[in-house]
This record gives sequence, structure tokens and C-alpha cells, in this order.
Amino acid sequence: MVIRIAEAVRKAGGNTYLVGGCVRDSVMGRPVNDLDIEVHGISRESLYDLLSSFGKPITYGASFGIISFPDLDLDIALPRKERATAEGGHRGFDIDIDPFIGTENAARRRDFTVNALMQDVLTGEITDHFGGLADIESRILRHVDDRSFPEDPLRVYRAAQFASRLGFTVAPETVELCRGIDTSMLSAERVEAELRKALLDGISPSVFFTVLEEMDQLGTWFGEIDRMRGIEQDPVFHPEGSVFRHSMQVLDRAAEYRDRVSDPYSFMLLALLHDVGKIEATEVIDGRIHAYGHEVLGLPLLDAFLNRLVSKNSVRSYVRNMVPLHMKPNVAAFNRSSVKSTNHMFDAACEPEDLIYMAMSDRPVMAGDVPFTGDSGFLFDRLDEYRRIMSLPCVTGKDLIDSGLQPGDDFTEILNFAHKLQLAEIDKASALKQTLAYARKLRKKNGSD
Repeated sequence: MVIRIAEAVRKAGGNTYLVGGCVRDSVMGRPVNDLDIEVHGISRESLYDLLSSFGKPITYGASFGIISFPDLDLDIALPRKERATAEGGHRGFDIDIDPFIGTENAARRRDFTVNALMQDVLTGEITDHFGGLADIESRILRHVDDRSFPEDPLRVYRAAQFASRLGFTVAPETVELCRGIDTSMLSAERVEAELRKALLDGISPSVFFTVLEEMDQLGTWFGEIDRMRGIEQDPVFHPEGSVFRHSMQVLDRAAEYRDRVSDPYSFMLLALLHDVGKIEATEVIDGRIHAYGHEVLGLPLLDAFLNRLVSKNSVRSYVRNMVPLHMKPNVAAFNRSSVKSTNHMFDAACEPEDLIYMAMSDRPVMAGDVPFTGDSGFLFDRLDEYRRIMSLPCVTGKDLIDSGLQPGDDFTEILNFAHKLQLAEIDKASALKQTLAYARKLRKKNGSD
């Protein structure tokens, strides 16, 4: 379809190019999922008439000059000029459609040289006005234009996520330019979108944050992460240094397990934020650095981050649930805790298996020693045991009602008692007797029997 359109455009006197990331990824040998197509040399009206012979195109975002075939998931754009009209925002631009602007001016509006490549659909020839091919070879992310780049402050975070996903280094001049860009007027949704790409697709997700650190751009949207930089840890247990450095290591280790967990984005946020409480809890006692209770003391900081940046309630709930539990698996493995203890640990977690992978990512490292990997075999064996126990027959609300217990305000408390008996692997018949006895005692105490 694209070739046929390009041939028709050529007959009409125009040229059709693949542009942007799809050209970059093709040059790099990466999978190409979406095609960005740009048509030069014919008017918008002529292009629409020409495309109508291939189906039923629709136009949207008229000022952007985009014609779409929804059934084919295909968008075709005309080249345009952009001029910033509002300070700091992402949408404050005047757009001028100009099919005759030429390839260099069209590519100049792109953010980075590696994204400014254009490839002729029919000949395969690549047009490279700004050295993008050389920068791909050198694995450098470099901005295209000193004047237009700062007009879109989202590009600060795009630089960081591209560096993370592509394994590139950001050019010094681009880092310097980003230092002076005000990102405070961006929407949380746009910043989260770049964060999500880095966490889910980054070769080393930590690069997203280390690049922002280098740009002095952590503070505006990632203030809690920025504050971790100044929190030191006990060098015996954390020879890597600050809480920030430790969290970056954990984040990259967590990336190894992204394809095994229930919700990769939530899991990666857990890895990023698991030690945020050390900002509040860290203190020096008898010459040693401690952060007692950090897994709980940090909940207000955790909420501040999640409420500011994370849009989905389910993601926020996952992270809030798992952060207070993140230390427990490694402690349980080290102490060879009882089945009852590990049952309660897994039962408290919204995703018990993910909690193990978090523990594997957060494994301690002793100075002068080999890394402590924990005992994942012990933990997975205990998880299997927990799941076996939870699959056994248990006391239900119906069982209690059938035994003559009337529902009341205390019914949840009574069912929770029954659940604890199940965790202790008390057989159903015994658990029912004990639960009914507990209910009678509870109601007698409360005067409701």
C-alpha cells in the first residue's frame, strides 16, 4: 500500500519519505513497528484527492496536515513549520503546512539528528542533513537546532528516555542546552509517558535518571529521586554509595524480570521507589548509618510522587502495597522463617511472586564480598506452599451463615479470623468450629449476641 501510494505521488510530481524513528530503527537493525510517512511536493488538496483512490481517507488535526486511513492504521503527513507561541508548554505552537518547504527545513523541526533522517520510499535513499547517520554510528544523541529545540521542554525527558532505550550518550552541547530549559509547565501525563517508555523499554532504565541528573533536571518532576542523591548509606552493606546509586542499580536489575511480573510498569516503579523512605529515616547511630523503618516512614513521600506523576489508581495501589513489604523476602530467606511467617508475608502482598522478584533485584551487596543473591529457591518453594494452602477448602461466609451465624457489622472481622486459620493450615472443619467460637466470644464481648 505504501509503495503504491508513493508511486502515485511520484507520478503527481511529489516524493514520499519515511521519516523519524522508523528510519533510525531500520538503520540500527531494530524492529520497526510504526511507519511515519511524509509527502513533499504536492498540495494538501491534491494529496487528499490522490489518496481517495486508495480508500476513504480522513483528515484530523487540520493544522498538522495529517491524512489517515484508520482501517490500515496508516497516517500520511505533509511537511510543516512550527513556531513556539507559549512559554514552557508542549502544545504552544503555530503550525504552518508547507508541502514545498524542502527536506532540510522539514527535518530541522525534529528533535535529534538520529530522528531527522528521511528515506525515500521508492529508492531507499536516505537524506541526512544533520549528521544523524554518524551519530548513530557513534551512539550519540544530539539536538538538531539550538533555537527550536528548547521551544518544546518535553524534549528534555525525551532525551533521557531515548538515551535509556537506545543505549546512547547525550552530546555535551545537548546536555548544556537542556540545563536551561524550564519544564515546570509540562503536563504530568506527558512526563509520565516518557518515564514509562524508559522503565518498560530502557536497556538500562537508570540512564533516564542519570541523564536528568547530569542536566540538573531531576528536581522539577522527580524531586524525591533527586533528594536520594544526598542520602548516604552504610558502606559495609552499600559500597555503591548513596540511596540514589543503590536505587539505580536495583532499577537496572529489576529490568531483568520485567517479562516475568504481573505488571511491568508497576514493578519498575516499585524498584525505583522502594527506598524513598531513607530520605526521612536515615540517621547515624554509634558511628553507623541506619535507616530503621524506612519502608514505612517513606509512605508520605511515596504518595507525593505517585499522586503527582502516576495516572492509574491500580498502579498507585500496587506500589503503595508493595513498598512496605520489600525487605521481608530477603529477611525471611536469610532467617529461614517458618511457613506461617512466609504465608502471612505473601498474603499481605497484592502480587506475591512480584515481591520475590523485587527481593532478587534488591539483593544486598557486602563490601569486599560477593553479592548476596538471597535464596530465591527457598522463596519460590514457600510461595508454592502458600498457593497450595490457599487452594484448600476454607471457611466462607456461606459456611458461617449455614451454621446459624447471622451477618453483622463484625462479619468481616470474623472472616479475617477464619482466613488466619487458613494461613496456619487448619483444616476446614476445625477452622469452622474455632471461627464460630470466636464469633460467639466476640459478640458476647460486644453485647450483640
